[in-house]
Amino acid sequence: MTLKERITEDMKAAMRASEKERLLTIRMVQAAIKQREVDERVVLDDAQVIAVLEKMVKQRRESIAAFEQGGRADLAEKEKIEIALLQVYLPTQLSAAEVDALIKEAIASTGATSMKDMGKVMGAVKAKAAGRADMGAVSASIKAALSG
Repeated sequence: MTLKERITEDMKAAMRASEKERLLTIRMVQAAIKQREVDERVVLDDAQVIAVLEKMVKQRRESIAAFEQGGRADLAEKEKIEIALLQVYLPTQLSAAEVDALIKEAIASTGATSMKDMGKVMGAVKAKAAGRADMGAVSASIKAALSG
């Protein structure tokens, strides 16, 4: 079963169970997937659907920060719930130790020695960690490893 099919089945289950919050979030996901398919005139595969989901999670994290700064804990909590519902469809996240191991492996395999080699290392790590790690945090870890 593809990820899109799983999302559709989950939507039907949410309808049957009258889970309003889950249903709204799943419909939002389906709308984002459909929008991208229409814009690019393609049918998204699982990797592309995961990219859409990651973008949605990132947007919600940014919203949480803004809502918390503005003193809107109620809206921040709503975004946190949506993130939890979205993460069900994402692959399991790598631990910090696993990310560090990937970075060390990438530095060794590319022969990176300075910040000039950041792109090579990032490319190698991204190929293995895409969808399973926050690439912003990975980038910061790579910078620390190369400059230290």
